[in-house]
Amino acid sequence: MAVTVENRVTSGTFSLDGGTWDVDNNVWIVGNDEECVIIDSPHDAAAIVEQVRGRKVLAILMTHAHNDHIGAAREVAAAVGAPIHLHPEDMVLWKQVYPDVQPDKFLSDGEEFTVGGATLKAIHTPGHSPGSTCFYLESEGTLFTGDTLFNGGPGATGRSFSDYPTILASIRKRLLTLPADTVVRTGHGDNTTIGAERETLSQLAQ
Repeated sequence: MAVTVENRVTSGTFSLDGGTWDVDNNVWIVGNDEECVIIDSPHDAAAIVEQVRGRKVLAILMTHAHNDHIGAAREVAAAVGAPIHLHPEDMVLWKQVYPDVQPDKFLSDGEEFTVGGATLKAIHTPGHSPGSTCFYLESEGTLFTGDTLFNGGPGATGRSFSDYPTILASIRKRLLTLPADTVVRTGHGDNTTIGAERETLSQLAQ
């Protein structure tokens, strides 16, 4: 059976630099009838676990460590018995949420995760946060971008630990080189494609 991609939207808040905002987050579940991986665990652990539907969870992959992407991670991990993976450069943000515990494993650029016979490849894309990481599912022509690339352009860089030139470089060098018809599945909001975002980025200053 081919690997499938499922979406579950959860609602909660994002807090950083003294501000708090209401947000809706995309949770992505990639797998087949027997096993899966979860990409991000923002809010509402029960809803995420429900979406798993009893499958074996091989890993919980974090695109970055803002609280609205990791807030339910430990509860989900305990419920499904899966390790949490995070890029080490985002530990400064992780510790704001979980000061006394580490992720189970640290992600590295190019690391691969096999699920349902398909392979997810980690692509380190700093800018929105130091350790922001995208996951490329080449067999399905799909890229999970967290808050690095949205429908309409780059993710936000106006808060601590983010940098606009860095996110632009990450997107141009690491993501826009993928096939134009690659579906971009984001951390918030609607899907887009690499081709559409090449057009968006071409209108920004080089």
